[in-house]
Amino acid sequence: MNQPLKIALVALVLMSAAPQWLFAQEEGDEATEKVALDKRYENEIKALAKRPAVLTANKIFLELEPQTKQDLIKLTEIPSPPFKETERAKAYAAMMKEAGADSVWIDEVSNVIAKRKGRSGKKTVVVEAHLDTVFPAGTDVKVKAKGDTLYAPGVGDDTRGLTAVLAVLKGMERAKIETDADVLFVGAVGEEGLGDLRGVKHLFRPGGPKIDSYIAVDGHGISGITHRGLGSHRYRITFKGPGGHSYGAFGIVNPHGALGKAIYYFTADADKFTRQGIKTTYNVGVISGGTSVNAIPFESSMEVDMRSESPEQLAGVDKLLQAAVQRALKEENAIKRSGPDLTVEVKLVGDRPSGRIEPTIPLVQRAMAVSKFLDAEPKLSVGSTNANIPIAKGVPSVTIGSGGTGGGAHSLKEWWLNDKGYLGMQRIMLVLLAEAGMAE
Repeated sequence: MNQPLKIALVALVLMSAAPQWLFAQEEGDEATEKVALDKRYENEIKALAKRPAVLTANKIFLELEPQTKQDLIKLTEIPSPPFKETERAKAYAAMMKEAGADSVWIDEVSNVIAKRKGRSGKKTVVVEAHLDTVFPAGTDVKVKAKGDTLYAPGVGDDTRGLTAVLAVLKGMERAKIETDADVLFVGAVGEEGLGDLRGVKHLFRPGGPKIDSYIAVDGHGISGITHRGLGSHRYRITFKGPGGHSYGAFGIVNPHGALGKAIYYFTADADKFTRQGIKTTYNVGVISGGTSVNAIPFESSMEVDMRSESPEQLAGVDKLLQAAVQRALKEENAIKRSGPDLTVEVKLVGDRPSGRIEPTIPLVQRAMAVSKFLDAEPKLSVGSTNANIPIAKGVPSVTIGSGGTGGGAHSLKEWWLNDKGYLGMQRIMLVLLAEAGMAE
C-alpha cells in the first residue's frame, strides 16, 4: 500500500472513531476552532423534531409564507431610523397581539415585548430581533420586487428577523405547542450604530425581568451561530477654541491643528499595539468642523470606533486614544501666540461589551445540532449584535439567522430572497423549544 493511501485510510478510521467535530470560522480571521458536538444534543433535537406538534408547526410555516412575505413588506415600508422606531413598534405590537401572545406591551424605550406563558414559568427565554435600521429619516424604503427577490433598505437587516420571530409565534400558537419556560418574543430598539444596544441594555437593567437564555435573530441563512461578543468603544471628540479671522486672529489656538495631531498620534500608536494579540481594530470614521477657508474654526471633532472581543485589548487601544488627545491638546496650546487655551470634550457615544459563551454550553450545542439536523454546516463566529449584552453578563446567548439569503446590508440596494426561508423558522423554533422545554 502506498504511503498517501495509507495516511488517508488511517484518517478515515480516526474520524469514524472520534466525536463529531465541527469547525468554527471567525469573521475576518483565518484561524479555525475545533468544536465537538455532543451526541446528546443531536439526539435531543432529532427527538424534538419528530414530535407531532412540531411537525404541524413546520407545515404551518409553509402555509404562512404568503402572509410572512406581506408582513415583511409592511414592516420594511414603515421607516425605523435610529431613535425613531415608535411607528414600527406600534405595528409590530399589533401583529404580535393578533398572533396570539398572552400579553403584549411596548416598554419605556419602545421595545415590543410579547409574553407567552410557560407551563411552570421557572425559566424565561427571550427570542429577539431588532426594530431599527441604519437608514436616516427620509430614506425611500419602498419594497421593489424583481422576480423572487425583494429590494429595500432594511429588508434583510433586520426586518426579516422580525417577521421570522413573528412567524414562530404564529406557528407555535396554531400548532398548540406549550413550553415549560415563559417565552418573551421581543422587537428591540437601538441595535444599530449609535443606538448602542439601548433596547437590550434596558431589558437587562437592574430590576428588569430575569432572563435565563437569549436567542437573537439577525442575519440570514441557517448556519451561522454568534457566541462571542465583539466589544466596541465609540467616542465623539471635540476640540474647542474661540475661532476668528484667518489673518486678523492669527496666533490663536486652532482646533483643526489639535485634531490632526490627535489622529496622527493615535493611529501611529494604535497601529503598533494592534499588530499582536487578538484582532483589535480602530477607525476614525467622521471628522467635522470649520466654517470657511478664511476662518480659524471654533471647533473640530471626530468620531472614533475601536473593536475587540478582548476586554483587555479594547481597554488598551482606548488608553492610547485618550493619551493622544491629551498630547495633542497640550502641544496645540503650547504654540499659541495669543488668546485662551483650547479645550477638549471627550464623549463616549457607544459602549458595547465583549465576552464569550463557551461552545460547550447547551444553548450553543443545541444551535449547532439544529443546523446539522437541517443539513447545514454550523459556523461559530464573533460579532457585534444585541447578544453582546447577555453574553457579557454570562447569560447563555447566541445570535442566529432568519433563513433565506440576502445581501447589501446597510446599503440602499439591500435585498432578501426567500430561498427555503421556512427553514429559518424551523431552526429558531427548535432551538427555542430545546431551551424552553416542550411541555408534554
